Amino acid sequence: MCGIVGAVSLKKPFIDIGSVKSMTDRIAHRGPDDAGHLFFHTGTKHPNKVSFYLHATEKQFAHLEHILPYIESKAFQRELNRHDWDLYLGHRRLSIIDTSPAGHQPMSDLSKNIWLVYNGEIYNFKALRKKLEEEGHRFLSETDSEVILYSYITWGIDCIHRLKGMFAFAIYDNFKKKLFLVRDRYGIKPLYYTITPDKTFLFASEVKSLLAYSECNPELDKSALIEYFTFQNFLTNRTLWKDIFILEPGHFLEVDLNTNRVEKRQYWDFNFFDYQGNRKEEDIENELHEVLKISVERQLIADVEIGSYLSGGIDSGSITALASSYFHRTHRNYLKTFTVGFDLHSASGLELSYDEREKAEYMSYLFKTEHYEMVLKAGDMERCLPDFAYHLEEPRVGQSYPNYYAAKLASKFVKVVLGGIGGDELFGGYPWRYKRIIDSKDFDDFADRYFSYWQRLFKREELKRVFSPISEEVKNTDTKDIFLSIFLRVKAKNLSRDDFINLALYFEAKTFLHGLLVVEDKLSMAHSLETRVPLLDDDLVELAQRIPPYMKVDYSCETKDSEEVNGCGKKVLKKVMSKYIPANIINAKKQGFSSPDSSWFKGESIEFVKKKLLKRDANIYYLMDYEAVKDLIEEHLSGKANRRLLIWSLINMEEAFKIYGL
Repeated sequence: MCGIVGAVSLKKPFIDIGSVKSMTDRIAHRGPDDAGHLFFHTGTKHPNKVSFYLHATEKQFAHLEHILPYIESKAFQRELNRHDWDLYLGHRRLSIIDTSPAGHQPMSDLSKNIWLVYNGEIYNFKALRKKLEEEGHRFLSETDSEVILYSYITWGIDCIHRLKGMFAFAIYDNFKKKLFLVRDRYGIKPLYYTITPDKTFLFASEVKSLLAYSECNPELDKSALIEYFTFQNFLTNRTLWKDIFILEPGHFLEVDLNTNRVEKRQYWDFNFFDYQGNRKEEDIENELHEVLKISVERQLIADVEIGSYLSGGIDSGSITALASSYFHRTHRNYLKTFTVGFDLHSASGLELSYDEREKAEYMSYLFKTEHYEMVLKAGDMERCLPDFAYHLEEPRVGQSYPNYYAAKLASKFVKVVLGGIGGDELFGGYPWRYKRIIDSKDFDDFADRYFSYWQRLFKREELKRVFSPISEEVKNTDTKDIFLSIFLRVKAKNLSRDDFINLALYFEAKTFLHGLLVVEDKLSMAHSLETRVPLLDDDLVELAQRIPPYMKVDYSCETKDSEEVNGCGKKVLKKVMSKYIPANIINAKKQGFSSPDSSWFKGESIEFVKKKLLKRDANIYYLMDYEAVKDLIEEHLSGKANRRLLIWSLINMEEAFKIYGL
């Protein structure tokens, strides 16, 4: 797991070499173990077409790379300033597989014409390496990085179809004079890009790296703001910064340095519609059991210690059960597990059930793990908020600061942690959402119902009043159109009840899941911690998409009126995992990982909320109507309505505006 950055001039014969090291420095937290810098004169901007390069490490890592110069040295700086450079690749390394200096990046082939910077893990790299060795390639390291490099050399950019894992990487091919940027199928690892006013193409694992480049001074994207405050997420590839985009999952970019063209292509998408409705349920359950075991075990490969999050639910419980079983069979040390709980002394109502430590402790006992806990209290949010907002950069789904503390806890003991993200989106874990749409008449009826639900912060009719200060600037931003754009590739005729469930699963996998993954990556990497998500192993995803909806969701629950329904979702996963997990946990009411902020915001944290949001000179009120927002906040503080998601989003946005000067 690492951080990557890059810059390519699309017009001028040079990039700003004074900015690029700062770009890499901004994400040092993603890779504290090594750093690398590659400056390339590609020849595409000069008549003689000659190419050459300089490759350096940093002084603090010079003991690892005895051959490479370090970038701070006078000799290197003197040589660097003698030439024009139109391409730069930077890397910060978190050493997980082959922790030796042989894993240094940027990494090249023997000809020094194919270069890679890479963030992620390829879980089938050993099988691919064997095939590549049969093709005649010889490897200098034990890394998966080198396997990507020679996979590209052997199969071209189509090699991405062979990679099973999580990744965001860039490959520069000096023979073709092309740069390829690739993101994994589901968006587990983030990758951002922009083109500056002087036509420099920039990319990075985090936005803060792009902002470090001298010519990158984007303004706030006000349409993106409307998008976020509707969905509490970004459904498109927008960010808060105008003209800075996130590369969509399952896509790659091709940058041609000869023509200066940048093209984006999709190489993979979710498909829940070709399910196996005629197959025996017992056969599907047996296959799911085997694939689950393989998926978890495949993601236990590392040269450092691995732990697992363990809440009180089935997703992290399933992963922990299978991982600890593998640890015991292979005589490894006890699996370390981590839980964050909440002080509920001032909680009330439904939030009294938010602390799941008791269930997690019981599962730790059953699975014989080495268990660690942290308890969050009212006030912990405000204490972590500046660091949290800096690392998250822009708000995304949910009240995610507990994830920040969970990663902080795990990072004290391990370098890699397994997380349970993906189980709900693949196996139908949100039955209260599906009951809204299961009896839809047609696609239009489905879209109206589901869009109404996903307006999580402001309804369309509220947006006009709340954002009246910028109403003219955002008048053409239609949130319904944004919602419908997710379904452009989906057949929407002659739909059955099963199809409506699958439409919901498709939407959630494309949007909600992606938001969760972006949050998890940034908050774990803030602590130099790699999070792996076994429930998004490629083979498991392919199988889950083929499982009929009726094996995932209990349709008899459709008439229940409460969101707190029991035992309605993830039927097949629960049945398979009942071999490991006790019935009282399997059948428990679904509980997301959330703090009791509804109570805290109108109790112990009320003064913080007022100080942050009920002052007219807050940054958000240059864009939002103070009185309109104040009315909604006071509804929560007085107990008239539960506006916890809105209050959290406003606090998070206000802090992001302050940190990034938006």
